[in-house]
Amino acid sequence: MEDYERFRERVRDFAIREVSPLASEIDRTHQFPHKVVQKMGEQGLMGIPIPEDYGGAGLSTLHYVVAVEEISRVCGSTGLTLAAHTSLGTYPIYIFGTEEQKRRYLPLLASGKTLGSFGLTEPNAGSDAAGVETTATPTPDGWILNGSKRFITSSRFAGIVIVAATQDKSKGSHGISSFIVERDTPGFSIGKREEKLGLCGADTSELFFDNCKIPKENLLGKEYEGFKVFMTTLDHGRISIGAMALGIAQGALDASIEYVKSNNLRRSQRIQRLIADMATEIEAARELLYHTARLKERGERITKEAAMAKLYASEVAMRVCIRAVELHREEGVTSKFPVERFLRDAKLTEIGEGTSEIQRIVIARQVLGRE
Repeated sequence: MEDYERFRERVRDFAIREVSPLASEIDRTHQFPHKVVQKMGEQGLMGIPIPEDYGGAGLSTLHYVVAVEEISRVCGSTGLTLAAHTSLGTYPIYIFGTEEQKRRYLPLLASGKTLGSFGLTEPNAGSDAAGVETTATPTPDGWILNGSKRFITSSRFAGIVIVAATQDKSKGSHGISSFIVERDTPGFSIGKREEKLGLCGADTSELFFDNCKIPKENLLGKEYEGFKVFMTTLDHGRISIGAMALGIAQGALDASIEYVKSNNLRRSQRIQRLIADMATEIEAARELLYHTARLKERGERITKEAAMAKLYASEVAMRVCIRAVELHREEGVTSKFPVERFLRDAKLTEIGEGTSEIQRIVIARQVLGRE
């Protein structure tokens, strides 16, 4: 297995060479980075934690975290695309899929030839994930889906979407099942693209299901265990968003260090304090995130740690990016420097995969226990 630092250097070189030159343009034009995604697939970055038997790189969760961190360090939009594809669109099939599903879908996803997505959030079901209103009606040969999803990452370009739908509303979270929906499935369509504050190059769109027919073999996991599928998926997704936030924060610090050195500001004690605080918080977030990744590799439950890592890293990213903008003085709010882009991108890390408020509820329940 490739050691972490050598892997980091390889991904860092790729990010600087292939991603960084396009980052500002991707943000400015809101264009999805198709060519970069293709190149990430060629580099083996689209299936890092998936075993080689299924076409993946067969590397660890920590390798994956490092990759998302390094890509996000130069471009949050590309980092989010990588994170959502791997943790939300691919990982659930590896964990919950049948052997047939794994053989059918994982090689396409791990190679980057097919992009994966995850349909959970709805107009009336976001933070309350158990409130899924999209329905799945059983038929003799499968299910019929009806409903809609919103704020779904990469959905316009995904070939496969993992979808949560309610089979029995009276059972609440125990009445939900998960399905693999292929792009060309009759009754499945993509709605409007969301215009966002940040992460402008990462696609975010609506999904619609109008008597969408799903065959029996596309049930993901067992019937009525969809809540388990997406809660497990969210644990992994929170590690991903934490890695993305960490990368954005590091990118803002990198830009700030360069600015300080270029403008002979090293001796300013105010500047020194800002840089010291930024560097210290980033390192603390990195240690918490890497610790969580190692726990996952050991097969331990990470619900609490993933929520902590995501919460802390995303809030550190916001604090660091605000300081970076302030440190750049009046130029910090202009597109001359990347820190204003990092600040806009960082805000969404406090929202995706559960808001900071939701993370605190998850953590408190794990620490206090349920009544």
